[in-house]
Amino acid sequence: MRLLKVDPSLLKWLYFGMHIKRWLLLLLVGVAIMGLGFGYFLREVYFSYTFPDWVYYVTLQFLPRYVRGVLFVGGSTALIMFSVWKLNRSLLSAFIRPGNEESLVNIIYNHRYLRRGPKVVAIGGGTGLSTLLRGLKEHTGNLTAIVTVADDGGSSGRLRREMGLPPPGDLRNCIAALADAEPLMTKLFQYRFDEGSGLAGHSFGNLFIAAMTEVTGNFEEAVRETSRVLAVRGQILPSTLTNVTLSAVTDEDDEIHGESNITERGSRIKKVFINPENAQANPEAIRAILAADMVVIGPGSLYTSVLPNLLVDGIRRAIQMSKAVRVYVCNVATERGETDSFSVSDHYQVLEQHVKEKLFNYVVANNNFATNGAVDGRFEPVKVDTSGVADVSVVAADVISEENRYHHDTSKLAALLMGLYYQRREGNSPVVTLSEPQEATVR
Repeated sequence: MRLLKVDPSLLKWLYFGMHIKRWLLLLLVGVAIMGLGFGYFLREVYFSYTFPDWVYYVTLQFLPRYVRGVLFVGGSTALIMFSVWKLNRSLLSAFIRPGNEESLVNIIYNHRYLRRGPKVVAIGGGTGLSTLLRGLKEHTGNLTAIVTVADDGGSSGRLRREMGLPPPGDLRNCIAALADAEPLMTKLFQYRFDEGSGLAGHSFGNLFIAAMTEVTGNFEEAVRETSRVLAVRGQILPSTLTNVTLSAVTDEDDEIHGESNITERGSRIKKVFINPENAQANPEAIRAILAADMVVIGPGSLYTSVLPNLLVDGIRRAIQMSKAVRVYVCNVATERGETDSFSVSDHYQVLEQHVKEKLFNYVVANNNFATNGAVDGRFEPVKVDTSGVADVSVVAADVISEENRYHHDTSKLAALLMGLYYQRREGNSPVVTLSEPQEATVR
């Protein structure tokens, strides 16, 4: 059987029409009733007043009445539709970004479609979380990013020490990823000053959030207002409001304190922990997790981006209690020193050893290992090995970026995750195979 291909723009027009026709019909009924009232008035005038001869021609009385009726109804309908269209453009002009060539129908369709999307909570930090968010925001407008606040290096670390703020760096990355004017906002928010006394090394986005904190008097409110100003889709929350320090114990039993020191040391890690251990979870983050339809953890640095969130007791317990589809997205490449030669199974076992609870329904792994000539000695691909993964479905698929073989592709990853969600919601469990490296293995 041959499938008929339908232009997506036609479907959007139909969707758009279905959701405005009731109001347009009501408007037409109101105009018709008003016209009927004017008709009664004009009938009385017609019988009580003698009009000049030119009125005969202006009112087309030389034509049959049914022809005149069709002409008047058609002309009035065209005028009404044109006026409604121009009115909508005027009202919605505030939501259309300068230079945006996207059609008004697409804007309205996307707004309504995304608003009805599932509630997705993404947990992590670093560039991995922002990569994930860029893809997910095309599928749903109900996004919540829960971000680690253990960073103590670079611009974030300086602001943390000098102003007592939670580190804004990872939150800044998420704001740039979810902002509607993403290309410009990414460039502006990620801009780093190269010179200037006290400015060198600072990111503009970090300074913006720090200034907003001073204006609003509250870091949470600063992030919320920054998101509003930049038209961010969804909300961005720190995992905890406590000033936490990330520490690690290496295989040599050396203790390293501070996220930046752990990264710089690059030693094999036995375990990580946070101080204080009883750091309170952000209540808003807990509410978001419990209300979510899907919770995604990762991708990101295993020890410094993913685990710091799960080590916050309230976050971990909320994930465990959640009825949502829970997914861990494994990295596509290892990190030098910390996760050398790690497989998918190794990543999962580290998480399990730290949280000591089953948190996930699925583990997403990359199975496209073709290098296309792009080889970087600093990284190696994470191999799919499920020998140490029990009671969890490992979904292997091509989720790698063609431009950077050591990073996820935003669109591929988001599409796979949404497919998992809808399959799970419909009661279908993915069948997992690990043979074809170029094909998604969910079916």
